[in-house]
Amino acid sequence: MEIVLIGVGLAMDAVAVSMTNGMVYRNLGVKEYIAMPVFFGVFQAIMPLIGNFAGGLFTSFISKYAGIVILLILGVIGGKMIKEGFEHRSDPKKVAIGKRLSLGVLIFQAIATSIDAFAVGVGFSAMQVNIIQAVVIIAIVTIILTTIAIVIGRKFGDILGSSAEILGGVILVVIGIKAIIT
Repeated sequence: MEIVLIGVGLAMDAVAVSMTNGMVYRNLGVKEYIAMPVFFGVFQAIMPLIGNFAGGLFTSFISKYAGIVILLILGVIGGKMIKEGFEHRSDPKKVAIGKRLSLGVLIFQAIATSIDAFAVGVGFSAMQVNIIQAVVIIAIVTIILTTIAIVIGRKFGDILGSSAEILGGVILVVIGIKAIIT
């Protein structure tokens, strides 16, 4: 049960980003609906696994710079979304037609939202947790929650129209700022 709750906590950034993607990327196909939860789930599983095996070797480095890396990645993606949102306000149909979720953006989002899971993996090492069982549970929890978030984001995107892109960008920037503050 504790691992499930840790999985929920770790998944929250991925959930927020998935909801944002659902709002902003209006032309998501089946491939994207599957890729997002899988990428977020896999990265949420890989990072604690790496942290578990790395033990204390990189903990101070990752802890020291994780917030900056997250802010840079999500800040750039979010800032670009805000800029494009204002540009697309004059032509709302342009957003639905031209906005595509690229593999590169998805990978950067998955990395940025899973960096904190590295430290959890280090903690798992110290607690002698069954790491394989833990990362499988974390991945499954993340996949389920991000799938739900994409659908919810899609509904909000339909309601908000072209403003969804601006709101989505703001959400990503706020997550980045939160990462540097905590």
